[in-house]
Amino acid sequence: MSPHRARVLACSVVGAAVVALDGTVLTVAQPALQRDLHANVGQVQWTSTGYLVAVASLLVFAGRLGDRYGHRRVFAVGALGFAAASTGIALAPGIGTVIVLRVLQGVCGALLQPATLGMLRTAYPPDRLGTPIAVRTAAIGLAATAGPLIGGALVSAYGWRSVFLLGVPPTLAIGLLALATRERPTEPSRSYELNPPYEPNPPHEPHEPNRSSAPGRRYETAPGAGPRAAGGPSALDPAGALLLAVTLGLLVHGLVEAARPGGAPTGLLAVAGAVAAGVLLARHERRAARPLLPPELLRSVPVVAGLAVLLAASAALTGSLFVATYFLQDVQGLDPLGCALRVLPLAVLMVLGAPLCPPLQRRFGPRRTATAGAALLTLGVLLLARLDTTAGAAAVGVSAALLGAGFVTLMVTATSVVVHRAPEAHAGVAGGLQQTAMNIGPALGVALATLLLALVPDGGFVPSRGAALPALVLIAALALPAALALPRAADRRRTRPGPPSPRAGDRPCVRS
Repeated sequence: MSPHRARVLACSVVGAAVVALDGTVLTVAQPALQRDLHANVGQVQWTSTGYLVAVASLLVFAGRLGDRYGHRRVFAVGALGFAAASTGIALAPGIGTVIVLRVLQGVCGALLQPATLGMLRTAYPPDRLGTPIAVRTAAIGLAATAGPLIGGALVSAYGWRSVFLLGVPPTLAIGLLALATRERPTEPSRSYELNPPYEPNPPHEPHEPNRSSAPGRRYETAPGAGPRAAGGPSALDPAGALLLAVTLGLLVHGLVEAARPGGAPTGLLAVAGAVAAGVLLARHERRAARPLLPPELLRSVPVVAGLAVLLAASAALTGSLFVATYFLQDVQGLDPLGCALRVLPLAVLMVLGAPLCPPLQRRFGPRRTATAGAALLTLGVLLLARLDTTAGAAAVGVSAALLGAGFVTLMVTATSVVVHRAPEAHAGVAGGLQQTAMNIGPALGVALATLLLALVPDGGFVPSRGAALPALVLIAALALPAALALPRAADRRRTRPGPPSPRAGDRPCVRS
């Protein structure tokens, strides 16, 4: 592995892991935070809701910024901002300051997350993306699993403020490392194409000014000039970005509110607003000269199928774990540590299974690999749905292992397809869409589980008596038809295809 790719992989893995860790350790710290700052439950809830809304609403636009100005630069801004916001929260004098800084932290997290995939797409050949994405997925699984344990130890020993200081050193380090890493010539900041239509597989040739006369295409006139010289801010589609932010923000807020006791009316109103904003967004994008959501991404069956897989899988997994946690603690009387040990096979399978996914994709192809993962995930949720009050550790452990094996297979495979099949010039938008699916899916799963648990007041927390897990089985099963729409075989196209037959005026290009 070249030094450049090693640095990119380190930034991508650490950045994604820190964001995953931050989300899980905060849950453990919230009760102590509430007591120390004399806050009410609604204020503490907004420390999570504000972050989620900020992240979900800005992920795609942040990916577009990376495609236009370079993923390394956007990543560095996000990482350094995340570190600064975390430091500010650790020093915050009151709950209002915490909420504001959590929103700012969400904005920085939105800048950081799509760039972790965009940098991989521009640094690695498409046929070698599987391994770095698998390493990134394993790191996310490990961080999410270790979060409650690390958070509990820190809060017990040093208080809730130490939880936010935990992520400062790694994000500061990777932000500075990203700034010290030079852009490669194939970075999106130099390959961004300004005028539609876009080619589904943009060329990887270095800058060739004499080709600027190609119809429908505009190229830079000098190396390093960047696309900012042409098109200006309008090329970022600010109106589309605003409408998308409103749509996703209202949707996430509505789902979070629907999961809160007594919040169903507010949640439904927010979701209705999200639908209205989404309709306006669709009309705007059809008319925009340079739409925020590139048409070729939305018309790509593998990309759309991969996003559907991620949405269904993350909703089913998170909703199932939500129900299982209440079952193990409220019905079976386990403490948080005992509950975590029962579902530990899920984390183990995620960490150990991620490196196995790229070889499986190469051997069997994305379609069969993802279909097997969807079947395992659906079977795991189905076994959870059959548990009764006498369920032992073995039954819960087997269900958790199936959930972990199925989810990691789907996550690695679908993410690889989405990032691989997206043109390099739109790697950031593809990463933003992937992260958006991974943020909306859990909110959808928890909201659905909460609503259905309330339908059976006396037995809803017992899986075999409730309606929540059977519904989540259907959600998990939706990943099956989406998986069948993925490519049959792994794409073995050469990363740098040979040039076409020479044409008049073209210069030969020598590749390193």
